[in-house]
Amino acid sequence: MTAVDFAAFVDRLATVSGEAILPFFRTSLGIENKGGAGAFDPVTAADRAAETAMRTLIRENFPDHGIVGEEFGSERTDAEYVWVLDPIDGTKSFISGMPAWGTLIALTRGGDPVYGMMHQPFTRERFTGDGGSARYRGPAGPRDLHVRRCAQLNDAMLMTTSPLLMKEADRRAFGKVEAAVKLSRYGGDCYAYCMLAAGHVDLVIETELKPYDILPLVPIIAGAGGIVTAWDGGAPTAGGRIIAAGDRRMHEAAMALLK
Repeated sequence: MTAVDFAAFVDRLATVSGEAILPFFRTSLGIENKGGAGAFDPVTAADRAAETAMRTLIRENFPDHGIVGEEFGSERTDAEYVWVLDPIDGTKSFISGMPAWGTLIALTRGGDPVYGMMHQPFTRERFTGDGGSARYRGPAGPRDLHVRRCAQLNDAMLMTTSPLLMKEADRRAFGKVEAAVKLSRYGGDCYAYCMLAAGHVDLVIETELKPYDILPLVPIIAGAGGIVTAWDGGAPTAGGRIIAAGDRRMHEAAMALLK
């Protein structure tokens, strides 16, 4: 089977996860901190309900596939096909009532992401990609996604979730890029990468990401014509320090400052 063959099933995963999440959004839901002392990494019943719904559907339809999820860990990671799930990327936005969050779903084959989706059930938007093309579906109607060309840092719009999430040395390096761009904005989590794929943002720079934070977004960005790597230029699949750009010239210019 190809990534295209799985696309309809990914839509089913998005639908069941959205149905699990939306009853909790903008309600007085309980919040747990899984970050330990000195850190705030929230998790809610919505996160767990959505991942449970997706895992159940995957096991019923593809019992030989592996699953990696933020909330319930990993199983069968040596399988040819492995699903990577982040039920709510942007939980801090979610608990704040802000719509800048989404459900991330990736299908990997041999460790490489071959299909990805970001689903925002509240705004009814779905961003998908298979590395060769990327698509948007939502209230504005379906369309192909394409990054915009931007060669100069002084013309660029930069996004990151928050520099406060970065280690001090990384924050200083990020500051060099931030000082060079036309505009920088904070927040967005997975939404920022989708806005890059849609041609509204030129550069996204983050650190401390987990694989499930970035793997679903890689086929979307690549499919829209963008590039996403680690800060050292390596593959982004392990997470960590990530840079995504709509233009390779922008990517190179930002990489030079990050070094």
